[in-house]
Amino acid sequence: MAFHFTKLAIPDVVSVQPDRYPDKRGFFMEVFKDSIFREWGLTDRFVQISHTCSRKNVIRGLHYQMNPKPQGKLVRAVVGEVFDVAVDIRRGSPNFGKWVGQVLSAEKKNLLWIPVGFAHGYCVLTEDSEVAYYCTEEWAPDCERGIIWNDPEINIEWPSQEPIISEKDAQNQSLADADINYEYEK
Repeated sequence: MAFHFTKLAIPDVVSVQPDRYPDKRGFFMEVFKDSIFREWGLTDRFVQISHTCSRKNVIRGLHYQMNPKPQGKLVRAVVGEVFDVAVDIRRGSPNFGKWVGQVLSAEKKNLLWIPVGFAHGYCVLTEDSEVAYYCTEEWAPDCERGIIWNDPEINIEWPSQEPIISEKDAQNQSLADADINYEYEK
């Protein structure tokens, strides 16, 4: 079984394309294989898998968990398509405040690795979507934080002109005011 890894413009964020093995019954693929992901330095464990369902134009995020419970995430669309975004929030990083995005689709079966030190969000492109997150740390409400989805300092080019935002996400702070305790490590 093989995976194809591509580092994005912020090289700590990695696109993952698993090989698919189709036959007359359907197909088989591995979504994650510890030994291969470790070779790429992407994770040492997943301890929680979360699953969301959203409709077209929903924007979720930008979410992150602070130390001591930071989360890395391996994200995939299992139904529909989403525009998935990672924002570097590691103080001292040459990419601080910059974002990268990629379309994740159930049809392509692609995944996105978002390491610790990044805020994460996505916008739903199809009528419905379901997204699975493989997380390196359990959800910790005391460590949960967010950055406002439309922060002009970050300037994400969201593909929706009529976004649907939760009340909670609408209350997120700007990057300049966000509570962040990540430091960039070379």
